[in-house]
Amino acid sequence: MRTFNYHQSTKIRFGKGRINELAEVVSDYGNKVLLVTTPAAIPALQLQYDKVIKILTDKGIEVAHFDGVIPNPTVGTISNGAKMARDFGAEVIIGLGGGSSMDAAKAISVEATHDGTSWDYLFYKTPQPDRSKLIPVIAVSTTSGTGSQVTQVAVITNPAVRDKSALYNNILYPQVCIVDPDLMISVPKFVTATTGFDVLCHAFESTINPGTGAYVDLLAWEAISIVVEYLPGLLNDLTNLEARERMAYADLLAGLCIANAGVTLPHGMGMAIGGMYPHVAHGESLAIVYPACVEFTWEAAIPQFSKLARALNPELDSASDIEAASKSTSEIIQFLKEIELYKTLKDVNMPESEIGALATQCMVLPDYKGNPRVATPEEMIELVRQAYQHI
Repeated sequence: MRTFNYHQSTKIRFGKGRINELAEVVSDYGNKVLLVTTPAAIPALQLQYDKVIKILTDKGIEVAHFDGVIPNPTVGTISNGAKMARDFGAEVIIGLGGGSSMDAAKAISVEATHDGTSWDYLFYKTPQPDRSKLIPVIAVSTTSGTGSQVTQVAVITNPAVRDKSALYNNILYPQVCIVDPDLMISVPKFVTATTGFDVLCHAFESTINPGTGAYVDLLAWEAISIVVEYLPGLLNDLTNLEARERMAYADLLAGLCIANAGVTLPHGMGMAIGGMYPHVAHGESLAIVYPACVEFTWEAAIPQFSKLARALNPELDSASDIEAASKSTSEIIQFLKEIELYKTLKDVNMPESEIGALATQCMVLPDYKGNPRVATPEEMIELVRQAYQHI
């Protein structure tokens, strides 16, 4: 068995009804909370925010609500939240929502306590944030997809340079996360599909990343099996609490995986798409590039791709590894069709003239270098071209 490392510093509280423990959790860190969320675009969200605020204020905790988070949160979003945190004197930050809100909470903790902006503290820059200055972050996930509640990553977008990058540092793990499936029952179909596919991507890419190991592998394949079993049915019955709970568990497992192994080629491409075309959801961008990435990679990781194909189609159980792996592209396409995410860059209004520019951007983040087969610049252009329009 190969050697491996594993690190996780976030305290996890998982299960239905655990949101009611939020005030108890917060009280260990402070009495003044900045609640970080998206705007209440639907009544169900406002009810959710009101419930969380009441849980806190009933225990005498002061709350300031920053509801300015947008999908693919920008450096401007983080600066606005950081100003509110400083002005309020926040002692704790709660990221309540999907990955955008939880990532924003981590980045706000950095900018509110350091010079400059969050963009100055990206993973490849120096100096890095000072642990002793950070405001503690508590993550409360309301979608099943990003795993941000248990990762050291905060993804942000800089519209001025059309770039999407990340703060990445082990001091950015949330102190505590609460994963309560009751909070996920109102998530709409498209968000459920895109975040659910993101879970599968996180889990699978962690199995082919060089940083993987036996423990990551164990968690990853459990997460993949849950997504395959529960996501399609959940999309036909969004109120199925058992399926919501199982997907929340899969998301948690996949988050633990990427925190310790990392992602590969599809995520590097997906991040580039989100930076250049912020209207494209993260999971949607992954769905767009996955068929091309799988076809490009499968021969370089036959054991993992054969296992993926069999997870998607048990009829391949009796096939040889190479035969099963060779079917992984068609099986991914079939799964994407089943969850209504089989689409192209053309479908999301990317100009064909920007294929080259996007390919260049896909090679900015190092994720593609962790792929079992590493794309050359010419191969990256071809991958983007294949994602632009299905042949």
